[in-house]
Amino acid sequence: MTQHDSPEGMELLQDARLNKGTAFTEVERDRLKLRGLLPPAVCSQEVQMDRILENLRRKSNNIERYILLQALQARNERLFYRTVLEHIDEIMPLIYTPTVGQACKEFAHIFRQPRGFYVTANDRGKIRELLGNWPERNVRVIVVTDGERILGLGDLGANGMGIAIGKLSLYTASAGIYPDQCLPVMLDVGTNNKALHEDPLYLGSKSRRLTGKDYFNLVNEFMVATQEAFPEAMVHFEDFATPNAHRLLELYRHRFLCMNDDIQGTGGVVLAGVYASTRLSRLDFVDLRILLLGAGSASIGIANLMLAAFVDAGLSEQEARERLWLVDLNGLVIQARDDLTEQVRPYAQAHAPADFISAIRTLKPQVLIGATGSAGSFTEEAIRLIAEHSQRPCVFALSNPTANAECTAEQAYQWSDGRAIFASGSPFDPVEFEGQTLRPSQSNNVYVFPGIGLGALTAGATSITDSMFLAAAKTLAELVDDEALQAGSLYPQLKNVRQVSVAIANTVIDTACKEGLAQHHQKMDNIKPFLEEHLYQPAY
Repeated sequence: MTQHDSPEGMELLQDARLNKGTAFTEVERDRLKLRGLLPPAVCSQEVQMDRILENLRRKSNNIERYILLQALQARNERLFYRTVLEHIDEIMPLIYTPTVGQACKEFAHIFRQPRGFYVTANDRGKIRELLGNWPERNVRVIVVTDGERILGLGDLGANGMGIAIGKLSLYTASAGIYPDQCLPVMLDVGTNNKALHEDPLYLGSKSRRLTGKDYFNLVNEFMVATQEAFPEAMVHFEDFATPNAHRLLELYRHRFLCMNDDIQGTGGVVLAGVYASTRLSRLDFVDLRILLLGAGSASIGIANLMLAAFVDAGLSEQEARERLWLVDLNGLVIQARDDLTEQVRPYAQAHAPADFISAIRTLKPQVLIGATGSAGSFTEEAIRLIAEHSQRPCVFALSNPTANAECTAEQAYQWSDGRAIFASGSPFDPVEFEGQTLRPSQSNNVYVFPGIGLGALTAGATSITDSMFLAAAKTLAELVDDEALQAGSLYPQLKNVRQVSVAIANTVIDTACKEGLAQHHQKMDNIKPFLEEHLYQPAY
């Protein structure tokens, strides 16, 4: 952890990392020149959390709750993270999906103080120099976005910084990465969003988006500069548009320690959910037929890891591909089509043209996965069709935020007569159906990416491989207990996310050692105590 000078008095109260507010004891108040600067009562961190929660719950909407929590993080970091950890079911939807989507849309309008690092096209040739302005030297995790495809909301330009900030909050809360080791970065390469150009409060560049060679040269300069400035850092790509997301991952995955959460993290968490679902459906994983609606970064990431999982389970690559089907805006992805992108083409099948409903009727999938960004894409007809040929149909409505989900949990249960195994990208409340309480799963990448990052950094991995995500998915699926499964949940409780991250980190370290990619650690029988001892703890 970065060493800081020891401030006192008002300077101490303005240092978010060291500030304890009213929790400073009488002795500390005398020693640190705080006497007279605080109300006389000494409050425990527990009492402070009660005060925060009381104020949070009196707010009338989630954006106001988001603003309150951001203000808390800016003045008392440990209180913020302890509140997140101890009330994670309530707080996570406020600091990440679904609220972070609206927060990004309004980012320039609710802006309070600068956080993170901005790189613009005008900074070409001097990015390494500018990184010297960042006050921390021991950066270990960099979350970077260019704001072109924020959740399902599209091009939000520099407003996308909210995503990088939120994602890093999850690295700290879920995997214990120290806050001062986290760097959120916005590559502000312009925006094609006309509304942002016309917004007088917009804080980003109002030029059209940089494209082509100029764009990739800027990203390359950034990648090289970050590795020179922070040689032990991992770069986490977030919410890039599909073609750029895939190209950047392929360009850098073997050169630098990096990953793309939209592609690989989504693949890992969905695969884990499918693994877990087989314990309810009583189907063998290798016998599943999977239909994906959408052909963007998330769908291709899911398909890629599913393919690897089928091969890992003993199928040939051709047999594996025959179990994976994609539908995009133009229908079923088949070999006769000439409009397929480089990433989608490997999943083209020898089949007659078909629309979404016809594909369900013909292919009879047991697993339906949506990553469309389009609300209502899973119609009643679609859900009833899949339920006709599957006793326990598995339905993943992954699009964020909640308003963009392909269907709601209640719809999935109603239209399948209560038999659907349902998961979504943003949370849904439990549903009462014919006297039974059904608990929808949240297929949240937070179950995977923090543990992947923690494991890769602890091992000193030179790269992050698909086999690490495959191992992480298996580990995550194994952590779902029978009681949760019987209630319809495919993932562990969020309150256990730190234990999940440590278990996945352990798996990643093991995999890195087996693949000869670990620089810091050889295989240990049980590295969990080591990891837990070194995680950030937000208690005073």
